[in-house]
Amino acid sequence: MNKDAPGEDVLSVTGLSRSFTQGHVTIEVLRGVDFRIAPGEIVALLGPSGSGKSTMLQAIGLLEGGFGGTIAIDGEQVEKADAATRTRVRREKLGFVYQFHHLLPDFNAEENVVMPQLIAGRKRAAAEERSRKLLTELGLGERLTHRPSQLSGGEQQRVAVARALANDPVLVLADEPTGNLDEATSERVLGEFLKVVRGKGSAALIATHNTALARQMDRIVELHEGRLV
Repeated sequence: MNKDAPGEDVLSVTGLSRSFTQGHVTIEVLRGVDFRIAPGEIVALLGPSGSGKSTMLQAIGLLEGGFGGTIAIDGEQVEKADAATRTRVRREKLGFVYQFHHLLPDFNAEENVVMPQLIAGRKRAAAEERSRKLLTELGLGERLTHRPSQLSGGEQQRVAVARALANDPVLVLADEPTGNLDEATSERVLGEFLKVVRGKGSAALIATHNTALARQMDRIVELHEGRLV
């Protein structure tokens, strides 16, 4: 399915549920969530810590099992997919940005963005060219050869954003992507993140508890007691 085709949902979730049992107590984290994202749409997922935002992103990102309901990504039903299919969908259709950058410490900024492209089968020369372009768009054109330890927190997170966009995902999932940064850096990194995501035509679901940042996105949904409101 083409992410640029009009009218086709990039993400469609129906009846998404997840519960955990602790001793004799069952905790319902997600209670029948229904949710859709259109192509190119950037959606803020609001909710306080512990509201289930990360659990919802893990389900959509095919990072955990044990969920009820249905999930379709770019028109492909994936809730019952086997491990190989889930890996393929994550590699080809999804990009991930976390609160902590999780960069490879022994590789420089460019190499960190090249790596997922090589895994996806892109030729090295093309991967290097795309990495330099993405990093330059994010203001890191002079930092390509710096390792994570030589970059500031904001710079590290921008490398993580470039890595998430490296394989042209139809959907980017971001879990508190600026939660580990100070306010000024958060605003700058998020602004650059949104600009590049919009420029690439990808959709995004960005979990945050910061309402000011959420207002910069196309739409806001709030997770409350396991349901979207």
